[in-house]
Amino acid sequence: MAITPHGGTLVNRFAAPEKKTALLEKAEKLPRIKVDAYAAFDIDGIAKGILSPLTGFMGEADTHSVLDNMKLSTGVPWTIPNLLPVSAETADKLEIGGKVAIEDDLGNLIALLSLQEKFTLDKQHLVKQVYRTDDAAHPGVAYTLSTGDVYLAGPLDVLADRKVEHQEYNLTPAETRAAFEARGWKRIVAFQTRNPIHRAHEYLTKCALEMCDGLLIHPLMGTTKSDDIPGEVRMRCYHALLAQYYPKDHVMLSIMPVNMRYAGPREAIMHAIIRKNYGCTHFIVGRDHAGVGNYYGSYDAHYIFDEIDPTALAITPLFFEHSFFSKRTNEMATKKTCPGSDADHVFLSGTKVREMLARGEAPPLEFTRPEVAEILIAWATGRE
Repeated sequence: MAITPHGGTLVNRFAAPEKKTALLEKAEKLPRIKVDAYAAFDIDGIAKGILSPLTGFMGEADTHSVLDNMKLSTGVPWTIPNLLPVSAETADKLEIGGKVAIEDDLGNLIALLSLQEKFTLDKQHLVKQVYRTDDAAHPGVAYTLSTGDVYLAGPLDVLADRKVEHQEYNLTPAETRAAFEARGWKRIVAFQTRNPIHRAHEYLTKCALEMCDGLLIHPLMGTTKSDDIPGEVRMRCYHALLAQYYPKDHVMLSIMPVNMRYAGPREAIMHAIIRKNYGCTHFIVGRDHAGVGNYYGSYDAHYIFDEIDPTALAITPLFFEHSFFSKRTNEMATKKTCPGSDADHVFLSGTKVREMLARGEAPPLEFTRPEVAEILIAWATGRE
């Protein structure tokens, strides 16, 4: 039996085909706002049910409940508010009870918002609750503080989905659920990544796969930091790795068109909820999940699950410690499974690896597979 979507129903906010023409005509006479890629990805996620049970952008009551209690006003677990910020000048021109046409960052008319609320928030409280810091050097904080001061709320009628690179892998929750059923998978574990998969990731995904029927490798392909490795490069790495080192009958690759917020612990919960909507029963939570810089403790993203009712969350988190290559046992391991001191363990920081790649040096086999290293070196040195 498939896992129930979060909140009980898999949302679909795409306008019915027979209503789309009328809505497009109506949109021409409506006030119009233009949103950035960040908001456009949220709209796409709401439309496809990725963010079930949301049917639109959050109102004030839900937002405060999420910030202060980590749940929607209905009691359903939720940790990061999905908000539509605009300038005060723009908000003043919009009427409660009316509809608003939404144009995305690419100039496409993508949705109609039925405007139910306009409200403001204490942004310092907002960022401290979500990101555990108000440091403007944090990318999530910087983005939040840069947006408009008035928030629009209400349900959406979405007119078009958002196309991304490798669109053929951009499966909706309904499509992944159908794929799992066709494969006969009942226990599915999802792996969240915004990076290439290195030996440490390979180790923990294979450990998780031992207790599940299938593994969904589910890289995030929404907005990310400018210094993250591009999605095109990451996809080539995934394909190279899957071709050589994973059993094809038990692994599936799909992309997740969702924004990276770098919210650490709270984002780990959201990533679990999203994978539940995609039909996964288990979710891998590694070291410093969704972290950035030194804003979060290594295992804060593990501890936060203790604050959420597991029955209400209803997806099983699998917690993994920092893995490494052990020179003593000649295999990947963690401190839970391997004797010896740190001197026996091969750790490589992301910074050190990037420096090696920029010099055209392959990271050691203990860190990454040679096929992946080759792709990364070509990218880092401009030879691709």
